[in-house]
Amino acid sequence: MADFLSQGEHVVGVDIGGTKLMAVVFDHKFRPIGRNKRKSKSNKGEPTEERLTRTIQEALEEAKVDAVRGIGVGSPGPLDPKTGVIIDTPNLAWKDFPLAQYLKKQFKTPVVVDNDVNVGTYGEYRFGEISGCESVLGVFPGTGIGAGIIIEREIFYGFSGAAGEFGHMTLEVDGPYCGCGKRGCLEALASRVAIAAQVAALAARGDAPYILANCGTDLEKIRSTVLADAVKAGEKMVEGVIRKAAYYVGVATGNAINILSPEAVVLGGGLVEAMPDLYLEEVKRGIKEHAMPFLRRNVRIVTAKLADDAVVMGAAYMIAERLGEL
Repeated sequence: MADFLSQGEHVVGVDIGGTKLMAVVFDHKFRPIGRNKRKSKSNKGEPTEERLTRTIQEALEEAKVDAVRGIGVGSPGPLDPKTGVIIDTPNLAWKDFPLAQYLKKQFKTPVVVDNDVNVGTYGEYRFGEISGCESVLGVFPGTGIGAGIIIEREIFYGFSGAAGEFGHMTLEVDGPYCGCGKRGCLEALASRVAIAAQVAALAARGDAPYILANCGTDLEKIRSTVLADAVKAGEKMVEGVIRKAAYYVGVATGNAINILSPEAVVLGGGLVEAMPDLYLEEVKRGIKEHAMPFLRRNVRIVTAKLADDAVVMGAAYMIAERLGEL
């Protein structure tokens, strides 16, 4: 790993999610020395950018660091990674918001902003078990389904700058409606929200008593860990829903392997973390049945190792790398 930072220098990695904000201060060896985390939204109406500033500041205070060389940020898109402008994130009430410029002004330091899935994939690529690979596909099923693409050791952005909308690959032409307005997207079939909707229906008719007892039919409460607990409790219909969703992700991943021919695929996100063995089994089945044998041969299919720290570590490395290029 390149030595972008000198001893005594620090960078901050930031993970902006729909439900959480997290900032971690890293030393020159990318070891965490300060951390802070809070919900993205305030009950008192505090703007997200102000909560983000406090999150970073409190991480710096825990690390006993006054100044840093730079800040790297992983944020939901769509966004422009060249300018650090958040184009539109309704959950965070940002529209054409110059996040990089805002943080640069607040902390008087260089800032890089990129899509959170790109950053999470990059974190796994730099610090996980696939660091020796030339090309990687990162697939992260959760509330949505995103992908990060690394080709020849560089993140692939495509002509638009927003390559990797994996969740909007069409798998069923006349399938259920997706949040994007299309029908039959992978996200409409296999995201946690799609799984929760099917499981809530099972609970409502008495076929998922564990879910009914613990969540009722409230989709927001049917989280990845609850789904995993229901499977452990022996709820076979719930398990069937999850397996089918994971298989769909495998089908889509197989299609992507046919196009990209990556050296490795890394699977992350809440669903994978909660049920790694089950999920990996079904994804591998989907890949085996839908990727061409020559293209899938020797492709490593692994689960993410960094869990919640993938984005902050990827963001920290990104800013350090950028500083090394200056």
